[in-house]
Amino acid sequence: MGKLGGISVIFDLDGTLVDSEPNYYEAGRLTLAEHGVPDFTWAEHEAYVGISTLETVTGWKARYGLNASVEELLAAKNRRYLELARASTRAYPEMRKFVELLAAEGVPMAVASGSSREAIEAVLTGTGLRGHFGIAVSAEEVEHGKPAPDVFLEAARRLGAEPADCVVLEDAAPGAAAAHAAGMRCIAVPYVAAHADAPEFATAGLLLRGGQEEFTARAAYEWLAGEARA
Repeated sequence: MGKLGGISVIFDLDGTLVDSEPNYYEAGRLTLAEHGVPDFTWAEHEAYVGISTLETVTGWKARYGLNASVEELLAAKNRRYLELARASTRAYPEMRKFVELLAAEGVPMAVASGSSREAIEAVLTGTGLRGHFGIAVSAEEVEHGKPAPDVFLEAARRLGAEPADCVVLEDAAPGAAAAHAAGMRCIAVPYVAAHADAPEFATAGLLLRGGQEEFTARAAYEWLAGEARA
């Protein structure tokens, strides 16, 4: 057993492993424009960072009084997102390095995301990360999305790991809350800097307030090694 002992690592996907939020925003903007909401802003999009696409479009329907069904909105947004995701999704360089460090140690890893199964597969394949993740869980496959712990608990189950032995990487407050509810430790890398003071992030074992600009593979690895020794 290596320096990281029996630790398993579960990654959120969007905004944590990959910089996909611009694609989600654009897919949302185009979908809402089609349904009579012409001026959806990035600031408005930030309110939906970290929750599932299903919960996002359900929120839109109520907020904007949309006539389309939740199913129609979900299909439209997913279709647009997949077109964008396949064309261009960037993995964060230090996150890629971190995944490769963990893979070299044989650390069990999984992805647990609010995205659709199809979107997860498209992004992991397009970024070349798919080979490192034999296990990927979509919020579509569990009863409740984040901040409920379901998606992380299902990832742990598939990894054959106890929740207490899992460390989650997350960029959003609902995800940090989900990790805490699952009984897992969390490395928090806030996507929206202004959200770093959210109470959900206070439960993180390691909070990198500067987000991806502050995250380094080596520092995260050393923190995990310290947790393994504790």
